[in-house]
Amino acid sequence: MTTADRPPPPHRPDGGGLLLVDKPAGCTSHDVVGRLRRVLQTRRIGHAGTLDPMATGLLVVAVDRSTKLLGHLALTTKTYTATIRLGVATDTDDAEGTVTATASPEAVTAVSDSAITDGIAALTGDIQQVPTAVSAIKVNGRRAYELARAGQAVQLAARPVTVSRFELLAAPRRTRVDEVAVIDLEVAVDCSSGTYIRALARDLGAGLGVGGHLTALRRTAVGPFTVDDGIDVFGGPDRHAPVTEEFAAAVADRIVPAVDAVRAAFPVRSLDAGECEHVRHGRSIPARSATSGDRAEVYAGLGPAGELIALLTDRTGRTRPVLGWAAGA
Repeated sequence: MTTADRPPPPHRPDGGGLLLVDKPAGCTSHDVVGRLRRVLQTRRIGHAGTLDPMATGLLVVAVDRSTKLLGHLALTTKTYTATIRLGVATDTDDAEGTVTATASPEAVTAVSDSAITDGIAALTGDIQQVPTAVSAIKVNGRRAYELARAGQAVQLAARPVTVSRFELLAAPRRTRVDEVAVIDLEVAVDCSSGTYIRALARDLGAGLGVGGHLTALRRTAVGPFTVDDGIDVFGGPDRHAPVTEEFAAAVADRIVPAVDAVRAAFPVRSLDAGECEHVRHGRSIPARSATSGDRAEVYAGLGPAGELIALLTDRTGRTRPVLGWAAGA
């Protein structure tokens, strides 16, 4: 499509906002960003948390000036549904990798339902997790997945994560796949950012002595946002479908304006006219407790008309802006 043929940019909220995307399988988070740059005709697009190509579900995308919010959004909790296959291990800890080990039918049969329950319990709570070797974590300046795909051994250090819920959604399903005995588990996981569900599958299988990997993953919630409000930004299975003016307008209409997104994601403090003036000029004001009572966190400062003035934080008895908004910073 030439520039002359391109439809006009769709109307977007002043300052942009957040767009909740239901990412399909088979595309990367970068593919979603690229598509939205074409649909919305803006380069200012970013996302809060990558999803692997195999995974589906919620990708929180920021548009226009709201990309500045990404570094502050309190999206630290995530919810997933997943399928874990016990009995087979892969080099990527998911179904897209190469099989590295297959347990014997006798070993798989010996894994009891109670052992599975105990194994899940051992991976629940505050745990130390070694990220998967094909993660995006940098090792000596290069992504771990780049090193792994180049055939280099990748040694990643364990890191603390919190798995607040890891539970079975149905009874374990014992079956055979390509004549291999396996146990498929449908699970739900609530966890902190930085938790790898693939690593949970790997570690559960290793703990049970039969190996394990992930065969399906769907992210259903990120912070206060859910996939129920997600949109398909491709408009169907054709990832390269032309962008019509009507489709672009429909996508733009789903952008959650910055002030509404901030209200959902942050505690809120109401500011009077004098406080707004100080904050707009980058000056501190007397500290007051945020709605949650946590004085160390970032929260939103709203003006008398409910407009977003700034993101704020309390330090040493004073409230200081960490991101000015009203002045277009």
